Amino acid sequence: MSQPQPSLATTPQVSALSRIVPDRRRHKRVALQLLGRFMHVQSKREYPCKLIDISVGGAAIQSPHLVPEDERIVAYFDEIGRLEGIVVRRFEAGFAFEIVATRHKREKLAATLTWLANRNVLNLPEGRRHERIIPKHNQSLLRFADGSVVNCRLLDISVSGASVAVDVRPHIGAELVLGRLRARVVRHHEHGLGLEFIDIQNANALRRYFG
Repeated sequence: MSQPQPSLATTPQVSALSRIVPDRRRHKRVALQLLGRFMHVQSKREYPCKLIDISVGGAAIQSPHLVPEDERIVAYFDEIGRLEGIVVRRFEAGFAFEIVATRHKREKLAATLTWLANRNVLNLPEGRRHERIIPKHNQSLLRFADGSVVNCRLLDISVSGASVAVDVRPHIGAELVLGRLRARVVRHHEHGLGLEFIDIQNANALRRYFG
């Protein structure tokens, strides 16, 4: 006799998390269709892609660009963030890669996937991981590891990251300081850079300072 299932209406996080967090046997995958980009770590060239499914251990993405096995890549999806990994399998429409991450990064990814899975199951509104605000005070500075400083313009900001308009293009993964916030470069876009904060910020403090 099958066991009764918990109600999604009352325990959505527990139900979704049980499908995502890895146990000792395998990583449990969640089907998610998200548009993004990925980059070859060596060549720094970027290509469009579409996420097919993902767990805290790996992901499968669709892309017309062929990638050899053992290639190291960095993928970026707005609602998930930056994922680094190694290609382990190719298939007709794309490839699968193993995610390389610290325990802390995997825990953050598990929490994000839990929210996304619950959004799909419960038909919650679309949206990014964290609310983005368009800052009124949008002029800031970027400070790089070599001590150089450049002016930038904030396009949007959230507790987890920011998008800035700037002419320079430091490499993906480069660490810098936006104002007084430590961040790393996770993508290049038409106007500048997509940044991920190294520490999650306080939403109220961001609104007071930039709003």
